[in-house]
Amino acid sequence: MTNKHPLDFEKPLVEIEKKIEDIKNSMPDGAPATDELKKLRRKAAKVKKDIFAKLTPYQVTQVARHRDRPYALDYIEAVFDDFVELHGDRLFGDDPAIVGGLARLDGEPVMVIGQQKGRTTKEKLFRNFGMPNPEGYRKALRLMHLAERSKIPVITLIDTPGAYPGIGAEERGQAEAIARNLREMAVLNTPIVSVVIGEGGSGGALALGVADRVMMLTYSTYSVISPEGCAAILYKDAAKADVAAKALKITAPDLAEMGFVDAVIEEPMGGAHTDPDKAARNLKASVLEALADIRTDSLGIVKNRYEKFRKLGSFAEDAE
Repeated sequence: MTNKHPLDFEKPLVEIEKKIEDIKNSMPDGAPATDELKKLRRKAAKVKKDIFAKLTPYQVTQVARHRDRPYALDYIEAVFDDFVELHGDRLFGDDPAIVGGLARLDGEPVMVIGQQKGRTTKEKLFRNFGMPNPEGYRKALRLMHLAERSKIPVITLIDTPGAYPGIGAEERGQAEAIARNLREMAVLNTPIVSVVIGEGGSGGALALGVADRVMMLTYSTYSVISPEGCAAILYKDAAKADVAAKALKITAPDLAEMGFVDAVIEEPMGGAHTDPDKAARNLKASVLEALADIRTDSLGIVKNRYEKFRKLGSFAEDAE
């Protein structure tokens, strides 16, 4: 699949792909590839590999935010069967920024919950740019408790710049809703697998991320704050987002190395948006493997989850 909306750092690749398209358009239908076309294709593959082999953390952030990147509902459609969306938190209302419901994964019943962004202006407004309100997190928790009672696994797809910081959200208990999710997910007696598919921003992402297995797609990010927000606070200049992104260690390889992420799910070269079907197949295989692995743990689900999060981070005691 051709990248219809290339990012700035992909310009060298765009020029080659433009030449390839021009040659293909000038050829008769069904004509074999010319030597020049084959040469350009090899060159394009090499340039793409070189570009994506040395992406900076902020460039990875740009890929994670790409307008064509698959969102939660895209993966739900591609990976799961018989999805039935469930609505409402039974307290205030329904939040379109979080979608969830019952589905089947390779024939097994599961509860899948994801944060959903929009592509068109109308969709973005409807989904609140993927920033959930308290009722979204309470809906997610309601579905998790339903999964626990039904003895089925929970799979969460994380993709948000952060929880919505509006006055109404704060009045309805945004912080309490997130904190309750953290507490309840920690002791939920059913397998939980979380996958960061795009942006994993702040507590808004963590509220769906207390899981037995936490995984990230190659070009996703997971951080306590956005690079721009961090730069504005630390450097008083949001334009220094690239510096902040590097310091934050927000990429999948960095987080896996530090132990915050259990596995990195390989994306197609160039990002999931260049081959959504392959990205979905990789995600499905990784989730199935994670669920099988969780069920072999000997200590029990809640005990293992507790031990997993207790091991995160490090500290040193003063000798005195």
